[in-house]
Amino acid sequence: MAQVSVAGLGNMGRGMVRRLLSEGHEVTVWNRSPTVVDDLVALGAQRAGSVGELFAAGPVLSTLADDGAVAAVFHESVLAEAGPEAVHVGMSTVSVEAGRALAERHRAAGVGYLAVPVLGRPSVAEAGQLNLLAAGDGGLIDSLEPVFSALGRRTWRVGEQPWQANAVKITMNLLIIHALEALAEGFTLAERHGIDPHDLQKVIAGTVFPGPVYEGYGTSMADRAYLPAGFRTALGGKDLALAEAAAESAGLQLPALPALRHTFQTAIDSGLADHDWASVAEVLRKG
Repeated sequence: MAQVSVAGLGNMGRGMVRRLLSEGHEVTVWNRSPTVVDDLVALGAQRAGSVGELFAAGPVLSTLADDGAVAAVFHESVLAEAGPEAVHVGMSTVSVEAGRALAERHRAAGVGYLAVPVLGRPSVAEAGQLNLLAAGDGGLIDSLEPVFSALGRRTWRVGEQPWQANAVKITMNLLIIHALEALAEGFTLAERHGIDPHDLQKVIAGTVFPGPVYEGYGTSMADRAYLPAGFRTALGGKDLALAEAAAESAGLQLPALPALRHTFQTAIDSGLADHDWASVAEVLRKG
């Protein structure tokens, strides 16, 4: 079994740690807010007092909230002391710009670096069914496959430069957001004509749109059940900002993006920031 460390113990990080422990891996954990560490230590994880101690204990997987959090935790002074065999696997959803900066910062410090953001909710992580989007040195990906295979159903290799995985994750989230908008518009249209949303959901999932996005989020919209949140509306708003920045850096204009930003911002402003992002359907229903 592998020795591995995890930095960042939000919902996703905790799900990953529980999965790794259940598969027999030795896991060392650290979080900026230390109170959440106790439950994982009770399950068998080892507590680290710093990120430096994480690097000493094994390859570090990080699941942090955003660009700023990743930059603050893995700053130059930490990487400089990590040692020549250190490896960091960035699993957070960050901007392409931040991904490029992280790759350069690790290269300069001589620390191995991969970007491996994931597709799936925390419950999917705990079940070992994530899809992992990996980019960077192929040999380093190979060396970590025992860890990746414990966490996911498949590791998708999407590029030789780490930041390319960040671009793919942003793209996938943008596609999900488009699906959410389409579902929200569809439910609202049908309901205005007296159609029961549960009947519509059966047609959606049973004909041309099977799969986890339309089935899962469509069911949430039909039930109007958005708590507990699997993925918060506020984070969806963040992902749209990342997509906008990625498009601008490539000289692209995405015509639908302003409408999507409006829907999400309206949902956030109306008190749905901490609800599941399927709750954007309520913006159209109340419009």
